[in-house]
Amino acid sequence: MPNSVARACTRVGRSVFAAISGHVRPDGLIAVVERWSTSLARVRIPDRPLVLVAESIERPGNLGTIVRTACAAGADALVVCDPVTDPFHRDTVRGSAGALFEVQLATATAEAAIEWLRGRALRLVVTSPSGNCAYWDLDWPGGVALVVGSERHGLTQRWFDVADEVVSIPMPGPADSLNVAVAAGIVLFDLARRR
Repeated sequence: MPNSVARACTRVGRSVFAAISGHVRPDGLIAVVERWSTSLARVRIPDRPLVLVAESIERPGNLGTIVRTACAAGADALVVCDPVTDPFHRDTVRGSAGALFEVQLATATAEAAIEWLRGRALRLVVTSPSGNCAYWDLDWPGGVALVVGSERHGLTQRWFDVADEVVSIPMPGPADSLNVAVAAGIVLFDLARRR
């Protein structure tokens, strides 16, 4: 996480601000911030942690919402595996509503993340529409890593191969899928409640 200090502030006119913000309705503030390391080695988690893992999320807005959701649910860390979109993309930062500066964020390959999570004795809970139990039937086992996958393809097989549990979100309505950030929020907040 950053430890930044404002170096300089500059006021600009409306048209200049609109040109550099790139958004239809800019918020009125823009910052240039130095990126910080997203190495797994920097992440510190407590006993019985709740970690969210997001694999290959494609849309920056979805990743930003996932960051914000992880922060709001009190997750101890967010691990972005095999990133397809940049966690520092402006739409990710915007979608996070500032939470990017509050949550411990790491990026890694899935293999490195699995090794790191296993090294901390976390139970790997994988989400899938074909899960063998509903998310609400999962017992709080201590430390948990909740794993969600890309919008288009879901999770890669390697996560199913190492999963301790595969859970689903039962959907009695006619819709057969949810946005990845919504799905992550549903299960994450339930785990946070039981924590």
